[in-house]
Amino acid sequence: MPHTVLLAEDDRAIRHALERALTLEGYRVTAVADGVEALAQAHRSRPDVLVLDVMMPGIDGLQVCRALRAEGDRTPVLMLTALVETADRIAGLDAGADDYVVKPFDVDEVFARLRALLRRAAAPASAPGEVSAGVPEPAREPSPGPAAGRFVEAAGVRVDPRARRAWRGGRELELTRTEFELLELLVRNAGTVLDHSTIYDRIWGYDFGPGSKNLAVYVGYLRRKLDEPDGPRLIHTVRGVGYVLRED
Repeated sequence: MPHTVLLAEDDRAIRHALERALTLEGYRVTAVADGVEALAQAHRSRPDVLVLDVMMPGIDGLQVCRALRAEGDRTPVLMLTALVETADRIAGLDAGADDYVVKPFDVDEVFARLRALLRRAAAPASAPGEVSAGVPEPAREPSPGPAAGRFVEAAGVRVDPRARRAWRGGRELELTRTEFELLELLVRNAGTVLDHSTIYDRIWGYDFGPGSKNLAVYVGYLRRKLDEPDGPRLIHTVRGVGYVLRED
């Protein structure tokens, strides 16, 4: 069965062009013109992935994403935005988006990001002990102690890959899917500098090239949740190379 895409874009020319391109690529597309229609359609029939324009009249893409996340809907969301400032991209991640594409965009980049989101959404369904995409994980108390082989730990950070939970010390971190996968990758390779290409390949399944700021935005967002006022910074930038997790 083809993957289903719910596309919300108020610009008619962009909406029709992207709908046609996605259809030719093999997706089954439902295209709507605003956030109200997007929410209504998402409630009628949950798609495999949503593509939301950030700036729409009435209910915008950020509000649609926040509403769905508040309902426990974990369907992957790709944001389309003409806003290029880091603060604008962080606002999208704050709302619960999984990835973004900046306008004007290359349609092949949209395809690549959708493929990566769909791969990541499908992966937990085949992994024992993990929760399928789109199903909210029930609240659970932290385990009293690590079971053998279950936890990955480094620099005071503990990650439970099976439950997709993470802690710094005794504080549990509230992470999005992408943030969790990025933290797990850094913890598993603590002390080793991971270059940009390696991280892009492992997290997104695609190297978006040296001009992309996607990784820097996610690292910055993860730092905000991970760092403590009186504690050392754990994720370090190795300029021109990549990132490393270590406790100095």
